[in-house]
Amino acid sequence: MDKENLRVLQLGKFYPIRGGVEKVAYDLMVGLSEQQVHCDMMCAASDGGDTVIPINDYARVLCCRTWIKLAATMISPAMIYALRKQCKKYNLIHIHHPDPMACLALFLSGYKGRVILHWHSDIQKQKTLLKFYRPLQRWLLKRVDLIVGTTPVYLKESPVLKQVQDKTVCLPIGVNPMQPHPKEVERIRMAFRGKKIVFSLGRLVPYKGYRYLVEAARYLSNDYVILIGGAGTLKEKLQEKIEELELQEKVKLIGRIDDDELPAYYGACDVFCLSSIQKTEAFGIVQIEAMSCGKPVVATKIPQSGVSWVNADGVSGINVVPEDAQALADAIKTITADEATYKKYVAGANRRYNELFTKERMIENCLKIYCNYERGKHECFS
Repeated sequence: MDKENLRVLQLGKFYPIRGGVEKVAYDLMVGLSEQQVHCDMMCAASDGGDTVIPINDYARVLCCRTWIKLAATMISPAMIYALRKQCKKYNLIHIHHPDPMACLALFLSGYKGRVILHWHSDIQKQKTLLKFYRPLQRWLLKRVDLIVGTTPVYLKESPVLKQVQDKTVCLPIGVNPMQPHPKEVERIRMAFRGKKIVFSLGRLVPYKGYRYLVEAARYLSNDYVILIGGAGTLKEKLQEKIEELELQEKVKLIGRIDDDELPAYYGACDVFCLSSIQKTEAFGIVQIEAMSCGKPVVATKIPQSGVSWVNADGVSGINVVPEDAQALADAIKTITADEATYKKYVAGANRRYNELFTKERMIENCLKIYCNYERGKHECFS
């Protein structure tokens, strides 16, 4: 199908954007609409009632009133009604998983057109919900024409996708490059003058593995400082751990970082560290944000996750086994051991970002998938 005839609906998650899944859906909508492809996004509203938010001449966000958030899912019966009413306007629905509410809405919509499923991750934490959702998930996997994954590793290793490998295609996530302001970068560097800065960013929750990153500071000299950005339920416990190990000068919990300040932290750091320990971390967008600034990455080899594929070991950084503070520290020291080694990883990070993870590449390849997949061209863009 030619792009001029496409009428696409990105379906799932919520608005305003707070996480990786909805960011990908939103970026696809905006990027495709900038290519003059008609592309809307329908999702649950985090706050307020039914709302239509115009983006440009080719795109709108259709927010549906939410009753309650239950088991990490927005319960929005309004989405069912809205999709039944609107679905005939589209010849392609691109649904984002995991989102049981969006799946239920599609099931009840009566939509007969083409469906692409974006499989961001398996359902990991909500085991009780999964028991009830599994029949609907099986229907979804059978119903869709194509399944898009963010890394070849996750597509291959997901136990849920074992029986539908013939439907899968890889489309890595892409982001716009971070653009640090030199004065803001210098301000942060001056605050930690003489230090090699290790930066990490994410919610302070168990699967992020921050306790191991805190402990890694024990194996680093006083020439290093670890900055952890983000908020979450583990903040007090992590601070207690820092104080217990007397690491107050080597590890700083800097809280939530505003979007306009974030690029400066990427620009100021020497190494970015993703210490996650569970498959809940399926991709790690923060890695490619760091790479866009030419920052080497230390990440973890989480079984069945795509994290260690995103960070090419020995190229853009180093991957270590999860839950190993010593290994995290050793990788950080290896990358920063000398100028020649560090420059090698900087070049590798820049190259990997530009080859695989730009937003332009994601949009271009997504459009190819839309236009070509019905012809049997299941090209993997990785």
